[in-house]
Amino acid sequence: MQLPSPIHQVSYNGNSFFIKRDDLIDPFISGNKWRKLKYILLDAQKQGKKHLITFGGAYSNHLLATAAAAAQNNLKATAFVRGEKVNNEILTLCKLFGMELRFVDRETYKNKHSLFQQHFGTNTDAYFIDEGGASEEATIGCTEIVNELTEPFDYIFCAAGTGTTAAGLLNGINKNHLKTELHVIPVLKGGSFIKDEIARYVNDLSKLHLHTDYHFGGYAKTTPQLIALIKDFCAKTGMLIDPVYTGKMCYAIIDLLEKSEIAKDARILAIHTGGLFGILGKMAEFAKIH
Repeated sequence: MQLPSPIHQVSYNGNSFFIKRDDLIDPFISGNKWRKLKYILLDAQKQGKKHLITFGGAYSNHLLATAAAAAQNNLKATAFVRGEKVNNEILTLCKLFGMELRFVDRETYKNKHSLFQQHFGTNTDAYFIDEGGASEEATIGCTEIVNELTEPFDYIFCAAGTGTTAAGLLNGINKNHLKTELHVIPVLKGGSFIKDEIARYVNDLSKLHLHTDYHFGGYAKTTPQLIALIKDFCAKTGMLIDPVYTGKMCYAIIDLLEKSEIAKDARILAIHTGGLFGILGKMAEFAKIH
């Protein structure tokens, strides 16, 4: 594990900001996935659980991270995968790490606790991990991102799917009495609900700012403009960013800077939450942009 993760300064088309490279923590348990799983695994170990049960879509980096973490810690892992049975690079890696995959229809998938009880309710070894690792344990792990900072920043930016990482960051800002403001980019359409999710774990939301207009159509959705920026950013910085999370966050930062909604001289820290395997699912779209 490369911890604490390094911070790199990047310059892109006249815009300069810093990126905390959580994508470099581990090849498969990268970014916020390791942060979220750290205390979940410790809790499972404390309870004597040996079988991790979790949930995700067919291109879920959380599933891959859980599969790899289970293999590294000599644990079994099973995932309920949303939707029809498919095969792709992510799921192949999950199976290589020994994870059992169970595909369920989208309606059944909605009630994850019911699925767990139906299939593993009597299994004393089974440990429930929510989709994306969302939990109080996960927020504790994400708080450590702020604890690792040795320099002040005006703003911290992160992408959000469940709001768990953002909650941990905001707790870290509040507990360390920082003046830093947290700017969150929901990657789902109608992402204003993220504020309520963050409020489950954080009492003081005064330093929280949501930018809900950078979803590009919804979760894992893209547009030619987003793909073009990602390709240009990768080519000019040598840093890979994915189209599901970090790409949308970087687009938002650059757009806000160019619109002067954020001062050019502000010290901005962006959290690279990993998810590079999301690029694999979008290769056809990347190929269309020359």
